[in-house]
Amino acid sequence: MTKTGDFFRDANEASQLLDDGDPNKTEKGLDDYDPHLHREIENPTTNTETLIHLLKGCLGTGALCAYCLHVLVKAQYILCKKLKVALLTYPDSMKVACEMGPSCLRGFAPYAPGLTNFFLIFYQMGICCVYVVFVGKNLKYVGDVYTSKELSLYIYMLVIFVPFVLIICIKNLKLLAPFSILANIITLITFGVVCYYIFQNLDSFSDRPAVGSIVDYPLYFGTTLFSLQAVGVVIALENNMATPKSFRQPCGVLNVGMGLVTVVYVGMGMMGYWQYGEKIESSITMNFPIKELLAQIIIISYSIAIYISYGLQGYVPVQIMWTNYIAKRLEDASETKKTLYEYMLRIICVIITFVLAMTVPLLGLFISLVGSFCLSALGIAFPAIIELCANWPEKSHPKSALFWKDMLLIVVGIIGLSAGSYSAIYAIAGKLASGEY
Repeated sequence: MTKTGDFFRDANEASQLLDDGDPNKTEKGLDDYDPHLHREIENPTTNTETLIHLLKGCLGTGALCAYCLHVLVKAQYILCKKLKVALLTYPDSMKVACEMGPSCLRGFAPYAPGLTNFFLIFYQMGICCVYVVFVGKNLKYVGDVYTSKELSLYIYMLVIFVPFVLIICIKNLKLLAPFSILANIITLITFGVVCYYIFQNLDSFSDRPAVGSIVDYPLYFGTTLFSLQAVGVVIALENNMATPKSFRQPCGVLNVGMGLVTVVYVGMGMMGYWQYGEKIESSITMNFPIKELLAQIIIISYSIAIYISYGLQGYVPVQIMWTNYIAKRLEDASETKKTLYEYMLRIICVIITFVLAMTVPLLGLFISLVGSFCLSALGIAFPAIIELCANWPEKSHPKSALFWKDMLLIVVGIIGLSAGSYSAIYAIAGKLASGEY
């Protein structure tokens, strides 16, 4: 796979490519360079394979997040075109954007990649923690039916440790495609059974509160972001496509994928609330009548689908840490040693996610915390910053609508990060103090 470092080694070279920030110079020759035509990828994924991965990695809803993903991918393309490079990672995009943007941001450029990588790693590892808790709790929900004495949640988590290690050791996204197909098939079947349960004996919808408590909205914001934003996976998928131009087209991979998951999640969310009201669990499968065999089969099957997704979500933080911080220090090492260290990194990542999952096994609140803290930045504020800087000063300036639109997104991201994270941490601390988990 093409690495950004192959094109420019530091900020000085990037700045030279920008012709000293002269907007007239930066436009010269740009129309003749198409970054997509210069990508060299060892195992590119097809449109179908990318869509399958997208559905599995970004299953959620929301026009705002779909729009911000478009903003990010388009802005990255503009940066690549200006620099005449084939590919930019998310962290490098932040760095270059700050270098070519307003002067007040240029001093932040050296720190931008590290901050972006921190949020990406935290977010993806957080997703993996949620998946561990989800699978562990659902297995316990079923297992308690067949055991005379209820086993601890920690026992179930330990049982699934080795399978999780094995799935994350699959290094090639193309090899994960068949597993994603299986996971999507299981998910579709599960949705069918969910419909079977949630459409039975519905009460009057008017009996359900139409509006929740205002203090819960920051938690809702984080939970919603978590369900609909998989920015790290989306960027990795677009970078690994054989035909990246198909990603952002009106009927391309991103719109089709987000459209499908929007319909699914809005429908399932509304109907689940209609059926179970305020008694609904963090995972709707835990509202099913557990003594019914169908419910048990579906819960186990969906746990398998989530387990498969762990491999895809874990791919991103491993690649970030390996490519940016570890491989560079092993340039003179043998291939055997490099392979050994890479697998050690993958196993350590699994251990970390399991330790965190066992420490805070609060599925709903953990989801809200990860969504608020990471995705407010990665999915809303950072894409707006990159777009603002990528178009500076020719199209983005204080007198342009684009500038103020991006400023509004940045403010929304900052407020979401602050309020959502505080609410989630406060709620988690309260639950842990009272032992309610």
